[in-house]
Amino acid sequence: MSDRAGGHTCADMTMTGDELLRRPVRVHGIHVGQPVDLLLHPSEPQALGLDVLCGDDRHRFLPLSAAEVTERHVEAFSPLVLLDLRDGSFYRKEARSLNALRGTPLRDRSSLQDVVLAPDWTIDELVLDRDERVPLDGVVLPPRTERGRARWLPRRRRRKRR
Repeated sequence: MSDRAGGHTCADMTMTGDELLRRPVRVHGIHVGQPVDLLLHPSEPQALGLDVLCGDDRHRFLPLSAAEVTERHVEAFSPLVLLDLRDGSFYRKEARSLNALRGTPLRDRSSLQDVVLAPDWTIDELVLDRDERVPLDGVVLPPRTERGRARWLPRRRRRKRR
């Protein structure tokens, strides 16, 4: 099955978080940004969306339910689904960041490197050290923790009120 931009959809494939993050984001075939992180549900083994660094150097949240993933890119259904991802936004405060979870010890002194996503965006497997894939059965992902500002987030200057 072909999509509008000439690639094949990945609707029935599993993929890792890294594979998803390598695909540029487009709207109506126009490049708008590059995913920099995969945001996960705060308590369930489910991917929610992408943190996309857009061409205007702003981070925006793209819900995976509002996009189609192809072999070459992620196609957002509309520019209106790209939500501003500020420090205080719901998704920034509540979701778990895959980048923040990387390196987390899980079992037998192994650490989490990546996740394997099913077509419905649930997490099927975990990728541990040395690319070992293990089923999620019985393994609990750590809860979201408070963390400092990520190195790649730009600092915002506030205007002084007069």
